[in-house]
Amino acid sequence: MSGNIQSKIGNTPLVKLQKINPYPNIEIWVKLEFTNPSGSIKDRIVHHIINDAEKNGLLKPGGTIVENTSGNTGAAAAMIGAIRDYKVILTMPDKVSIEKQNALKAFGAEIVVCPTAALPEDPMHYVNVAKRMASEIPNSFRINQYDNPLNPEAHYLTTGPEIWEQTGGRVTHFVAAGSTGGTISGISKYLKEKNPNLFTFMADPFGSIFYKYFKTGEIDPNEIGSYNVEGVGEDHLTKAMDFSLVNDMIQFNDQNCFDTARLLAKEEGIFGGGTAGANVWAALQLASRLTEPAVIVTVCPDNGAKYLSKMYNDEWMKEKGFL
Repeated sequence: MSGNIQSKIGNTPLVKLQKINPYPNIEIWVKLEFTNPSGSIKDRIVHHIINDAEKNGLLKPGGTIVENTSGNTGAAAAMIGAIRDYKVILTMPDKVSIEKQNALKAFGAEIVVCPTAALPEDPMHYVNVAKRMASEIPNSFRINQYDNPLNPEAHYLTTGPEIWEQTGGRVTHFVAAGSTGGTISGISKYLKEKNPNLFTFMADPFGSIFYKYFKTGEIDPNEIGSYNVEGVGEDHLTKAMDFSLVNDMIQFNDQNCFDTARLLAKEEGIFGGGTAGANVWAALQLASRLTEPAVIVTVCPDNGAKYLSKMYNDEWMKEKGFL
């Protein structure tokens, strides 16, 4: 027997696509991060960051955890806060699904919903609201997932080594989208230390600034646009994102990721969110370009149950013009 539910964070399954990969000489493997206790990959970083904060006296008994989130980091914070008796206050854009919002409340967290359309300099942008609340609330600690180096470190210490071990060191390509950038940066750093020839391929939604910044080194405010997929892309640069670890990038739209996510569920039995759809779509795009045998690994960051009112709802898909 082992401890409480926190002991079940990590060591997630890696499964091979069986039906939707048409390239016989290319293996595509998906790491099922929705099997983490709160249902997403973010359990890893929140657990690592909170442990460090307690160790260094940044988070004291009876304290308050404050964080800006698109839902998954919030769920991890709310779950761990419930176990460790911390109050948890979470800010999020209003496009976050009602399932995610209700899950946070189920763990006992307080949520503050902010306008998705608020630009990074707007006081009502969900990141700025979290910063303000953290500065005003006594004995509070902000996880700061976007700029905290412990975010990619959590993946360097856990997710990367798991992928290396699960593939027997055969992985040749790693594919992931990014928002904070912690997942793709931490995993890529570990895998590239093991295999300097590893190729990292990053997916980015139209409306995010990352793709143009990677290609040109410029931040173009005109690139900032709205999109429906949650928890991916960004309207500002983050310190958790290390572009030097990325070999190439590809852009996708909502249709690409929603269609692929729905296909994953129907054909592979993998019930993931929109980011899983984006990641697998990008992995398939990469596979179509390769001529030599390869082992591509990507991640399914969270569970499709969090999007039943959205991308898995035919009426919502029709209303948005996706179906």
